[in-house]
Amino acid sequence: MSTIHVDVVSAEESIFEGEAEFVALPGEQGELGIFPRHTPLITRIKPGTVRIKIAGQAEEVVVFVNGGVLEVQPNSVTVLADTALRGTDLDEAKATEAKRLAEEALANRSADIDYAQAQAELASAIAQLQAIKRLRKVR
Repeated sequence: MSTIHVDVVSAEESIFEGEAEFVALPGEQGELGIFPRHTPLITRIKPGTVRIKIAGQAEEVVVFVNGGVLEVQPNSVTVLADTALRGTDLDEAKATEAKRLAEEALANRSADIDYAQAQAELASAIAQLQAIKRLRKVR
């Protein structure tokens, strides 16, 4: 089985480095699936789940990213995330609270808030909750 080298890094640390059979992640225009020998590509990614299928393992490695950039070369995939969390580090209570606060900020039509920031926070919280749901189904 052919593999592709995958690096997922955030500003703080390297989250994943290794060989994989397949990588799926949320591109700006929709879900992207990357196999070995993929055509070179650079694109922005949106908040969501990066799924990494490691050769010989039944379970996928799941990483939540809060946006960033994807670079694909025929033998490597690099995800440069704004922020990233291992799937096991996601906190449902924090994500639910962040979603509630962002929704309140958007509902409050005050001139004091940054709507773009509130919308980005809401999108991130929703994506985290979806990642948690996906992890529960897998386990």
